Amino acid sequence: MLWEKVARQILFQLPAEKAHHFSMDAFNRLLALVPVSAFFSKRYSVVDARLRTRLFGLSFENPVGLAAGFDKDAVWFAKLAALGFGHVEVGTITGQPQDGNPQPRLFRLPQDKAIINRMGFNNRGADNAAKRLANSRRFRDSDVLGINIGKTKVVPVEEATQDYLYSFERLFTFADYFTVNVSSPNTPGLRTLQNRAPLIDLLTRIEAQNVQLAADHEVTKKPVLLKIAPDVTDEQLTDIISILKEVKLDGVIATNTTLSRDGLQTPEKDVQAIGAGGLSGAPLAQRSRDVVAALFTELKGKIPIVGVGGISDGDAAWQMICAGASLVQIYTGFIYGGPGIVRDINRYLLKRMKAHGIEHIADAVGIGHRGTHRS
Repeated sequence: MLWEKVARQILFQLPAEKAHHFSMDAFNRLLALVPVSAFFSKRYSVVDARLRTRLFGLSFENPVGLAAGFDKDAVWFAKLAALGFGHVEVGTITGQPQDGNPQPRLFRLPQDKAIINRMGFNNRGADNAAKRLANSRRFRDSDVLGINIGKTKVVPVEEATQDYLYSFERLFTFADYFTVNVSSPNTPGLRTLQNRAPLIDLLTRIEAQNVQLAADHEVTKKPVLLKIAPDVTDEQLTDIISILKEVKLDGVIATNTTLSRDGLQTPEKDVQAIGAGGLSGAPLAQRSRDVVAALFTELKGKIPIVGVGGISDGDAAWQMICAGASLVQIYTGFIYGGPGIVRDINRYLLKRMKAHGIEHIADAVGIGHRGTHRS
């Protein structure tokens, strides 16, 4: 209530990108105080064995994570974990530093609880992230950190694989898992990497490097997930499913932002004035859920799915899990819902599990396909 009536109203008076950095820098300084950090953790974390999930060799305290794009340079991830996230994914990080697209490039659509962004993978690059992570401590040793990697804009698409491999090698020792991002609409040519031939080449070579680096560091391989777009064609989705099985990837994240502007409540003239960019938030919920459901049906639950897109409350998270997602991620929902949203989602999930007689959150995954789901 305080977030919606006071803090959000104040922050939404600022340009979106400025508000993001202002609020997170203040939050980071505030939680540097140990008593405050402990207070936030106690207030916003939901600790319940029924929510704990184990996937691709990692233990997640709960199924709600923070999607990539919020903490692009791995600056705030440790403090964000104090808000109860089951995992935090940083990035997208590219092989080389880049400024991204010209500002303004981040726009709110409050009527739709949505955001349009054309950030363009603005980040300080893999070397800078590696230095920062080498000197960073996690909020808790058990916190799960994902690192999302993408292509540097100036690197030609035909040389993209080497760019990904560079980031993977530099960041290998810091990640609990990696996400390969081939689905942002804001880097020219990037989505062509979702096509069969380039995607197989990219994932096969990353997996080969994964094996080698694991041997060099005497550790197990890092789980590797693929992040796909909601705008994939049926043919592309069929190819992606085939590739996931062929390469034996650890998981898939569905979905990134969409280029579609269908069904928005925001006046068309305002949307057109914003221009290009990927849309995230509530309008994406159904399409993302449909992609998750299609993946779950074809993969038969053998490859875990992380559902992201339009999760703005507990019911949306529940619907995504019922569609087949083992974990969910939020970004735009966090912007609109504030610091209590993870707690509220987890409490809602527990309530729905109890109503359905479900003992563990893993047992809810995909129940919409088994005819036992009731909304």
